[in-house]
Amino acid sequence: MKKIILILCLCMPLAVAAQQLSTKGYNADELVPAGWAHTESTGDLNKDGIPDMAIIALPNYPEGLKKRDDEFTYNFNRPVLAIYFGDEKGQLHKWKEYKELLPAMENEYETIEREVKITPRNTLIINLSFFYSAGGYSNVSNSYTFRMQQGDFYLIGEDVCELSRLTGDMRTESFNYLTHKKQTLEENAFDEKVKAKETWQNIAKEPLKRLGETELQ
Repeated sequence: MKKIILILCLCMPLAVAAQQLSTKGYNADELVPAGWAHTESTGDLNKDGIPDMAIIALPNYPEGLKKRDDEFTYNFNRPVLAIYFGDEKGQLHKWKEYKELLPAMENEYETIEREVKITPRNTLIINLSFFYSAGGYSNVSNSYTFRMQQGDFYLIGEDVCELSRLTGDMRTESFNYLTHKKQTLEENAFDEKVKAKETWQNIAKEPLKRLGETELQ
């Protein structure tokens, strides 16, 4: 009996280690563990003419799951962003993984939608949308644009949008960290007759933030 328990204990770390994103593969199904929700995008990030891939995956570790009485399961695990560079044979190799970058759900009344895009302009865009079924009447959507330069990804643009579900009032702030400009657009999503108000202002010139330097919200 003691031998059986010892064998099980030795196997447990291996089982945990298996629930990780793979270091290489040919598609998202090979890279992401079975049972993990994920979204991905392909495109050329490092301008070498070879398709790369960015993946946002949501682990299903038991300690981050919570079941309701009706068996619906909430997943409070923190999502992971991973970037893979492709080779000439079509295989994808993990370049870097970010485990502390994206927010996790904090309670049962919050829903977070996550999307990743690689654009034809070789940029990486991460979209986060927050919906609250209680405790507020605002929908918040944030978008972050990164570009690879000097061997890493840097934040070059950011959009912050807040919509009131009660009035339709919507405010979008767009930051361009290359031109050091900020655009603010105020409009109404429910009434096209409301004239949109657009303003511009300069923002301070600061060093570009590296991907993973701060948590996205």
